[in-house]
Amino acid sequence: MLGKAQVKYIQSLSHKKFRDEENLFIAEGPKIVAELLAEKPHAIRHIYALEEWLSNNKNLVKNINDSLITPINEKELERISQLSTPNQVLLLVEKFRIDDNIDLNKELVIMLDAIQDPGNLGTIIRIADWFGVKHIICSADCADAYNTKVVQSTMGSIMRVNVLYKNLVDYLKLQKNIRIYAAVLEGTPIQKLSGEHTGILLIGNESKGISEELLQLANKKITIPRKGDAESLNAAVATGIILSHLL
Repeated sequence: MLGKAQVKYIQSLSHKKFRDEENLFIAEGPKIVAELLAEKPHAIRHIYALEEWLSNNKNLVKNINDSLITPINEKELERISQLSTPNQVLLLVEKFRIDDNIDLNKELVIMLDAIQDPGNLGTIIRIADWFGVKHIICSADCADAYNTKVVQSTMGSIMRVNVLYKNLVDYLKLQKNIRIYAAVLEGTPIQKLSGEHTGILLIGNESKGISEELLQLANKKITIPRKGDAESLNAAVATGIILSHLL
């Protein structure tokens, strides 16, 4: 049985302020929960799950202390879930330690300028994981990587990709002899790029693109050639297409 205080506490984690204060985030649904329990059991702080899920997943929770598991019913899950359709199980998870050891001479990093849609950010994290990109550097006004919608959209990739928040202008000014690819509407077609690609891939805001200040710091403007009449591509889709040519 969930008490009012527990419900209020879990609900508070829908806000970035409280996620930061508690160093926790919420993950929901069987798929991402199974991945977290398999790969990051030490980060699990509590499991709230339907009896049926617990009965069917004894192997997943066998190493989790019983005090960290609370069986709940469907109505209780609805009260604490942040999904439109609650899905069997909800975890409270400690935020992951971020590896900020980046060598831009040896790896390609994604840099995001004001990607504010949680679904887009989550999908970009998932795409980065697919292509083996280990770091994403976000501007301060990007969506929070631990927003529940972001976490769900990553489909578990949030565990394997380091997401950092920095002042992008200051960061780029410090980079010397580093390739900075800016994804724009007019630039070198990605099909013409060859060789090994390291450095930074800069992706802009969903509607405004890359800010002018950042564009001036880029040294390689690239584009996905357009054949139809669409004005632009979704930021996550564009990221995937470009990475498929760079990596």
